[in-house]
Amino acid sequence: MRVFVTGASGFVGGHLLPALQHQGWEVFSADREVDVTRRDAVAEAFRRARPDSVIRLAAQSSVAASFGYPLDSFRINFIGSLNVLSAIRCHSPDARVLLIGSSDCYGPQPESGPLTEDRPLLPESPYARSKAAAELLGANEAARGLDVMRVRSFTHIGVGQTDRFVTPSFARQIAEIAEGRSEALLRVGNLDSVRDFLDVRDVVAAYCRLLDRSVPAGVYNVASGRGVSIRTVLDELLSLAGVSARVEIDPDRFRPADHRVGDASKLRNATGWKPEIPLRRTLRDLLAYWRDRVRSDALAASS
Repeated sequence: MRVFVTGASGFVGGHLLPALQHQGWEVFSADREVDVTRRDAVAEAFRRARPDSVIRLAAQSSVAASFGYPLDSFRINFIGSLNVLSAIRCHSPDARVLLIGSSDCYGPQPESGPLTEDRPLLPESPYARSKAAAELLGANEAARGLDVMRVRSFTHIGVGQTDRFVTPSFARQIAEIAEGRSEALLRVGNLDSVRDFLDVRDVVAAYCRLLDRSVPAGVYNVASGRGVSIRTVLDELLSLAGVSARVEIDPDRFRPADHRVGDASKLRNATGWKPEIPLRRTLRDLLAYWRDRVRSDALAASS
């Protein structure tokens, strides 16, 4: 069976491709060689590959960056999805499609229990709006007969994620302090927000389960159902590193506190999936990754 992955060289793709290959999938990927915003290039890639399944990962994934460059978010997340879905309809109309969305599409929901798939979408950032618009495209194509799975993944973290995001930013700063590369000062945003943290390896396992044709098409949350504050994550990383540091609020990183936790009962009932990797293990692996990076950078700078 052939699976076509857009965004294969990104953070999630780096974990997804080995998992797919381990399960025996023949993987085709499109990143720098196929710009998803170019309709003709996408169509030609799908004409050649003729995949049985498609995982649409490629995205402008930073909420913060989307405010500065909203057009980029729209082009990559919305126009890119339009091009991919059009190519599938033309060249692989029987393919199962995982259209990877985001829990950010739910917006700042009231703290009234985990979010289910029937909760209305209230996207606020350009990133979330572009993802929600892509979901509407997916719903339209599903109504026309394509086998589209709309997947709303909650906050996933792990090795390989850029430090533009909050958890790896903490890990990098703490690693620099632990290795004596910077003063004992952490620059942070709002620590009171609550997120549903998942290990990227668990998220990848969910995507692999959703490729199974016996799973009904539809909308699925990928979530743990457990809320953890950003402050708790920071404290855990400091504890793991054995580091004490002064914490300073950076106005450029600060956003209003919100609460976003998901209910993945639908996914669990359909596939048997549940998260397996404890948050502490994820944070330990992330910290070790950044300490290695900091040491490598220091060696490179001194040579």
